[in-house]
Amino acid sequence: MDRVFNFNPGPSTLPVEALEKAAKDLVNYQGSGMSIMEHSHRGKEYEAVHNGAIALIKELYNIPENFDVLFIQGGASLQFAMIPMCFLRDGKKALYVNSGTWSKKAIKEAKIQGKNIEVIATSEDTNFDRIPEIPEIKDTGDIDYVYITANNTIFGTEYHKLPETNGIPLVIDASSDALSKPVDWKNIGVLFAGAQKNIGPSGVTVAIVRKDLYERENDKIPTMLRYSTFAENNSLYNTPPTWSIYMVNLVMDWVKNTIGGLEKMAERNQKKAALVYDVIDSSNGFYKGHAQKDSRSLMNITFTLGKDDAEGTLSKKFIEEAKAAGLYGLKGHRSVGGMRASTYNAMPVEGCEKLAAFMKDFAKANS
Repeated sequence: MDRVFNFNPGPSTLPVEALEKAAKDLVNYQGSGMSIMEHSHRGKEYEAVHNGAIALIKELYNIPENFDVLFIQGGASLQFAMIPMCFLRDGKKALYVNSGTWSKKAIKEAKIQGKNIEVIATSEDTNFDRIPEIPEIKDTGDIDYVYITANNTIFGTEYHKLPETNGIPLVIDASSDALSKPVDWKNIGVLFAGAQKNIGPSGVTVAIVRKDLYERENDKIPTMLRYSTFAENNSLYNTPPTWSIYMVNLVMDWVKNTIGGLEKMAERNQKKAALVYDVIDSSNGFYKGHAQKDSRSLMNITFTLGKDDAEGTLSKKFIEEAKAAGLYGLKGHRSVGGMRASTYNAMPVEGCEKLAAFMKDFAKANS
């Protein structure tokens, strides 16, 4: 069958060009007689893939020399625990911004360890429909880091400007907007992302870590939970998820050579999101966006059917008819209801054009 437009929140759509290249290489990688999945992670064939992926991420993100790019398993959820375990020292505290489900999970993991956590801002009172206003952050000498979730997959909100931390390391969960736009590394200490939305398939997490932070780790931390272990061994201390990293390499090559880098990617993502938001805003209330306009995500567009839909009948009809039209994965999370269109990097402009046209037709037919 023809490929559909996959709006699932993750694992999400991947560039067709990368998938086609992977399909060609799957059985016999570059004439080696075996798949890259069968090659030793210590061999020259895989080493070139591994280092190539790291180099492309560094180049695309314009990462300073005092950062490492690490490949870690366990998803972003393991990062919730590793960050405070490694970088929040006894007698110090960390400031967290609670902007949704994943922020809450990160806070929970830090508290499990008995760490000193201060939640400095939240938008929970309005069901996380905005990025909360953050008070001025001053370096009082007892703050080890400030933690934010850059894009909130479930609620459809996103930081469009990073908070000023005045030199305190900023830790960013960028799982759902990584490599969607350029980043200013001025205050960043760690930026991490599960790959399965913008970077590649599930199975690997990219962690970009400022090197001086390794000094905070101690010998009571298990070896495989230390960032320094991955840094000292080029993320090859144990067998990494080689196929996932191979795919990361292909996706990063697509971002560089097909899209033209992160400036072009940002323009593309803004264009895609605008197509859908414009339909919501011009629907005379048929569609209602969940996120406040100044916090709207370019990656996850959340909306409900403003028309009386108490029993969800109209929403169900929307999902069924959208699927029949080749628009998959639009059902919203139960925390918000309605719909969610995840328009990650690999979603083509044509997918958002088709969704926008479908939404207009659906509203006309059901008003």
